[in-house]
Amino acid sequence: MRTFSIVTRINIALACIVTLALSTMMVSYWLSDKADSDAHAVNVAGSLRMQSYRLAWLTLQQDVTKLQRANEQFASSWQHPVFQRFLHQPDILQKYQSAFQHWQQLAPALESGAVPPAELEAGLAEQVRLLDELVLVIQQDAEQKVKAFRSVQVIAVMATILLSIIVMYWLKVMVEEPLKELIRGARRIAQGDFTHRITPQHQDELGMLATSFNKMNTAIGYMYGNLEKRVEEQTAELTQTNTTLKFLYNTAQRISEHTSEYQDFSEIISQLRSITGLADIELCLFTEQGNQPYLQIHADSLADPCAAENCGDCLTETLSRQQCQVHNFVLQRERHKYGVLVVRLNASEKMLLWQQQLVMAIADQLALALSLKSEEEQVRRLALMQERTVIARELHDSLAQALSYLKIQVTRLNKAINKDDRLVMQDVSAELKSGLDAAYRQLRELLTTFRLKVDGAGLLSALQTTVSQLSEQSGLQIRLDYQLANVPLAPHEEIHLLQIIREASQNAVHHSQGQNLTISLQQDGQKYILLAVEDDGVGIPDKAEKLNHYGLAIIQERSKHLAGEISIRRRSEGGTGVYFRFLPEYLQQPKTA
Repeated sequence: MRTFSIVTRINIALACIVTLALSTMMVSYWLSDKADSDAHAVNVAGSLRMQSYRLAWLTLQQDVTKLQRANEQFASSWQHPVFQRFLHQPDILQKYQSAFQHWQQLAPALESGAVPPAELEAGLAEQVRLLDELVLVIQQDAEQKVKAFRSVQVIAVMATILLSIIVMYWLKVMVEEPLKELIRGARRIAQGDFTHRITPQHQDELGMLATSFNKMNTAIGYMYGNLEKRVEEQTAELTQTNTTLKFLYNTAQRISEHTSEYQDFSEIISQLRSITGLADIELCLFTEQGNQPYLQIHADSLADPCAAENCGDCLTETLSRQQCQVHNFVLQRERHKYGVLVVRLNASEKMLLWQQQLVMAIADQLALALSLKSEEEQVRRLALMQERTVIARELHDSLAQALSYLKIQVTRLNKAINKDDRLVMQDVSAELKSGLDAAYRQLRELLTTFRLKVDGAGLLSALQTTVSQLSEQSGLQIRLDYQLANVPLAPHEEIHLLQIIREASQNAVHHSQGQNLTISLQQDGQKYILLAVEDDGVGIPDKAEKLNHYGLAIIQERSKHLAGEISIRRRSEGGTGVYFRFLPEYLQQPKTA
């Protein structure tokens, strides 16, 4: 079907309106131009009657001059140009010729003056009658033109109204109603109704727009439906991803906060089953040299490839069976294999990529947990061995030497008994008693030292506890000046500092005979840690290092462990001072970029 443009139709309607208006104006102009001199013609024709009476009166008066002038004027009026435009009209031409011929017959009689009055009156009456007929015909012609002009105006008005009605109806049918239908369709789309369709009424631009609107509505409905589906899918994926990330975060946090126990592995595997939707997941843990798992956390499954076969055969990535697929994820860290995560699927099932990634991540997390557990156990073993070494060294440096000294005295005693040397036996007996007292005191100090520890509250809390204990055991006024709140000391540094302070403080309590004791810990401008333990007692003897009961060897040994410098000397103002200086470990480590 041929398509008619709305624009073309509107142009045609406008052209019709303009043509009608121009035609009306041209006809009106033509009629008004024809009636332009009708009133003048009526006036000129009417003046001929007055001139006829005037000529008759002048003839009776015998005024030759005026009569001649009136005849000329009368003849000029008969030849007036206004009568030229009526000569092509037969009716007016006939009346004009009749009146003019009658005047030509009457004029010689008037000029001679020999016409009787009665005959002159009859001739003038006939002349006036003919002129009245001429004026009437001209008047009727002017009235006819006015009627024609009115008819043209009425016809033009009616045609304009009719054309306007036709154009308005056409605009309503062809433009307004399709536009309203398009607006209703747009509103339906705005309300989310993508099923609404518009029926094209005409093959024009609006019809094409309605067809395009239907296609657009169909496309939008399809895209919107797919978008909702994709949004639902993306929401499900995001929810799944969020659950997976939360599970991984909780697992990593649990492993980082403390070493996971085996019951934690069971909970992790249970959560892994729930998140992945894989019902048959089994965790098998075995030793490096073993061929059977020492721990199995599995679902309700009878088939167990890890238990039925050698563990080495269970470390392959995938085992193909007739009735199921078996995916194995090895728990490996730093070339050490701790176990395997086994996922069993039916032959028709397929493991998704995100499920594989999650199981692999959990396998890595479990391997990390087992590695940390192994490292923690190794650290405990090393700590136990180190503590035993410390105890052995302390026993060797204190009790072993005291017992060796007592053994020597026993040898002297045996020799004195054989010789019956009572003087030597008395001297040895005194030495044995003094040695036993010293050994007992050292044993108590060692027990106190071994019980000494720095708990989670830090070095300051341990020092305050030590000061409190020493204050209760003695009458000394002990003052603690601690200024290392912003220094990160290593645990072994805190232990050695605490033992040095305790040993020096006990020496002051037992031997200083003073009233005040000051313990000071601070950091100097070069970042060295400075320890000062000062009392106001009698002062240390000049050769105190030879006396075991001062415990100076223990202090020296502790200072060597921290690679520091220690000085024990009399104070000029009285009393003894123990001064220790060392560089903390955090400043000794090389800085990396």
